Amino acid sequence: MKHWIAVLAAATAMLAPLAGAHAQPAGQRPTIVLVHGAFAESGSWNGVIALLRRDGYTVIAASNPLRGVASDAASVAGVVNAVKSPVVLVGHSYGGPVIGEAAAHASNVKALVYVAAFAADIGESAFALTGKFPGATLGAALSPPVVLPDGTKDLYIEQDKFAKQFAADVPAASAALMAATQRPVAEAALNERALTASWKTIPSWFIYGSADLNIPPAAHAFMAKRAAAKKSVVVPGASHLVMTSNPKAVAALIEAAATAP
Repeated sequence: MKHWIAVLAAATAMLAPLAGAHAQPAGQRPTIVLVHGAFAESGSWNGVIALLRRDGYTVIAASNPLRGVASDAASVAGVVNAVKSPVVLVGHSYGGPVIGEAAAHASNVKALVYVAAFAADIGESAFALTGKFPGATLGAALSPPVVLPDGTKDLYIEQDKFAKQFAADVPAASAALMAATQRPVAEAALNERALTASWKTIPSWFIYGSADLNIPPAAHAFMAKRAAAKKSVVVPGASHLVMTSNPKAVAALIEAAATAP
């Protein structure tokens, strides 16, 4: 706990200048904080960001270190705490457990939006949730783990399997670039159990694709129902990277969360 607090304090101090840049007077629209998941990066939100900015929202695409749920959440919570307005916290994939933990350490989160994301309960991991229902094919698409100097392992998706597994409805040229620029996730992060389930106390919204191969659609439906989601949207034929392939649907749901009482 002391380590977590120290990391959070350092992140908040480092991001203090951001507070003035993104501060909004009371009563104005909330700031949208987007958190990418494993094998992706902040650019995966570009289409959503453009639409939200067009509609007058301030948007921050936070960098998710992808090292572990608690430490990643500390980084994200630092960003959220630097924003002096209400926040709609949005997570994709592994970013789901991260926003669930980060929201517990930030008092200004008014809504959680899960975009093809894990809404983990206390004690659950991303890998455990994936295995609750059939249909996930990520394991067979992974490259051999990259062993780091400290003995931990990083996971990547094989580049020639990336499009089919992760981004089947994204234009081929874009999917190829995303395969080359994918961010690895620590294997331990996907096995790390959640300490908090903020969706139990903060209103939540869910959106996912019917052709998601990373997280089975049945798992998404289960998590949305369990969280008593305010709204759950299924995008027909959409892949795991639904925010890139269907930015309008994702942006619309985020705005619904932002404008909800």
